[in-house]
Amino acid sequence: MTDLPAYLRPFVLGELGGPEVRVDRLGKLDIYRPTGSARTGAILFVHGGPAPPDPGATPRDWPVFKGYATAAARRGAVAAVVDHSLIGGLDKLSTAADEVEAAIGVLRSDPRVDPDRVVLWFFSGAGLLAGEWLDSRPDWLRGVALTYPLLATPPGVDDLVNAAEVIGKHKDLPVLLTRAGLERAELAGPVAEFVSAGGTALDIIDVPKGHHGFDMLDHTEESRAAVTKALDWAIAHLGEEPGTQGDLLVPPPKARTTTTSTRRTPAATKPKPAPVKEEAEPLPVMAEPVVTELPEPVTTEPAETASAKPVAAAPASAQLPETADLLSSISSSFSGGDTAAARVVGREHSAYAAHDLEAFLAMYAPTARISFADGTELKGRRFLRELYRPLFDAGRCKTEVVQKLMVGEWVVEHQVAHDSGEPMARLGLYRVSEGLITDVEFRS
Repeated sequence: MTDLPAYLRPFVLGELGGPEVRVDRLGKLDIYRPTGSARTGAILFVHGGPAPPDPGATPRDWPVFKGYATAAARRGAVAAVVDHSLIGGLDKLSTAADEVEAAIGVLRSDPRVDPDRVVLWFFSGAGLLAGEWLDSRPDWLRGVALTYPLLATPPGVDDLVNAAEVIGKHKDLPVLLTRAGLERAELAGPVAEFVSAGGTALDIIDVPKGHHGFDMLDHTEESRAAVTKALDWAIAHLGEEPGTQGDLLVPPPKARTTTTSTRRTPAATKPKPAPVKEEAEPLPVMAEPVVTELPEPVTTEPAETASAKPVAAAPASAQLPETADLLSSISSSFSGGDTAAARVVGREHSAYAAHDLEAFLAMYAPTARISFADGTELKGRRFLRELYRPLFDAGRCKTEVVQKLMVGEWVVEHQVAHDSGEPMARLGLYRVSEGLITDVEFRS
């Protein structure tokens, strides 16, 4: 066993006995289903990264994650493991964040899953992805677990949200940290800062003699007890084990109106350095790069009041005619444009009108770009969520399509937007690739 890489060694709980667990593979997501047909809460296990080159298996096939997911399913929850791109390097952090968000959407839409009861569990390098969820705290999130997490972004890697800056922001969000006593120094320091910032908002399981990756490396009673306790914590916070009065152990959060996020974008926090090749020793818990094939987000007409970052005009639409020429074309040669791309845009519009934020985002590619008439630009599904959430929460999603036509690979629409209260005429240009919207441009 010692000849095996750490990530291919057996799970510390060993071969698990118990009820039959069915595993379904959906793209890059493996879903572990308990027996029975009742809807249950769900746990998504999120591996870290990077891994050594050619690890031999992707994380969802590592014994440790198969073990965690099987154990959770045998406790009565739906469990899932997602392969994402962080395994290929920390420079893929933003892509991995979008892939994990897409996996959550797939998991919550599963017929066996109660979409209002989900726990996210981050390991090792995936700790860098946890801050956004601690910050935004969607209503369905019942808890966040972190096991030997990396919580400080190395130099040269774009930040997302620093978990230590947002821990405790939502008092009703349970957070569990499993801490390795023999953690590497570069990880232990930021974890100590996280604990100091979290205070009473944190539940902590200490593994004093545990290394980074103790659930694979240290086959001791201490390790087994820590893993078992963490699994029990996650199941309890899903409400699978009722309290004495039959109520859920963690009540759903109160309804919210709008959310002010402290997410830091790379452009807003620091100059973007040249991409960094990871020189540090790979963390023990990750696998090969993966490009997620999960269904991805969809965007609809954005409101021009959202905060966006100024950028140079994107070259993607350079081949399009000027606005006046487009208006003339629409007026003189209106076409219903019943193409595959037009149908994708139509589904995005339908989700927008129905105020279904998740369905709306699912129509967009993870790196979708939106440009506004004032020259500002947003890129990435997470920023689209920030842009549109206030509109969806306020019930102000209304855009009228007056006319449309196809110009090359673009769907061009003459629209009247009612998002801001006052009707505003504009052009909306949408480019679709492989069933997802990749570019949107709004012109006044």
